[in-house]
Amino acid sequence: MNRKQQVDLTKSTLYVIPTPIGNLEDITLRALSILKSVDLIAAEDTRHTALLLQHFYINTRLSALHDHNERQKTEVLLTKLKNGQNIALVCNAGTPLINDPGYYFVRRCREVNIRVVPLPGACAAITALSAAGIPTDRFCYEGFLPTKCKARLDFLKSLIQEQRTLIFYESTHRLIKSLKDMMTVWGPFRHVVLARELTKIWETFYSAPLDELLTWVQEDKRRRRGEIVLIVEGYHTPDDVLSPNAIRTLMLLLAELPLKKATALTAEIYSIKKNLLYRYGLGQQ
Repeated sequence: MNRKQQVDLTKSTLYVIPTPIGNLEDITLRALSILKSVDLIAAEDTRHTALLLQHFYINTRLSALHDHNERQKTEVLLTKLKNGQNIALVCNAGTPLINDPGYYFVRRCREVNIRVVPLPGACAAITALSAAGIPTDRFCYEGFLPTKCKARLDFLKSLIQEQRTLIFYESTHRLIKSLKDMMTVWGPFRHVVLARELTKIWETFYSAPLDELLTWVQEDKRRRRGEIVLIVEGYHTPDDVLSPNAIRTLMLLLAELPLKKATALTAEIYSIKKNLLYRYGLGQQ
């Protein structure tokens, strides 16, 4: 049995501490112990973190460290660490640095040989992946897609043949645009799991091909509220070779029908995967 690791305050340390993404009970006992013991907590939003600390009766001082002041504030915090103080780094929810501030601060600590101790804990990307039912042996985290349409399309095109499971964060107001762009680039049959409001009362998982997912999201605006994670199946190298008859049927149907409909009909006739036919059809347009 491993012995409980005690908080060591004999050497100045930066502790990287995950905080709950919704349910406050998801914070660890070790995290609470360190938050109580350190000299200072560097927080993305001090008002947000103050509510968490109040809930657990923690009175440690707070200092803001966010995207707009990180470089300037890092040097101030480094001075405190060099003078023997201990600091905890937290973000508003989840693990710091995962689409949150802290990278520059942690890097500078490493550069000047300040000890950095990470704690395991909540992370929306991993939480969603673990329950998505999409392969988890190889995956890549891509964060938020670009906000501009062209940049978003170009980025998605760079991932067309990525075989690993893809993980994205997405905002409420851009979700539909991103799903439409995914369909444009990857086709309507790529399987996606939408996870929203993880660990909260309205936690939801919905698993479907892109076209069905988009329809489901558009049917009810409540389905795109809150914090959203998209888990996307990776690209599958075609295992089948299209027969000349299947290709001829697809091309005949394409002369009269949209690609999606022509693909679905040909797939049904020849018992072929729709993705395989769709990719072939894209190449003919």
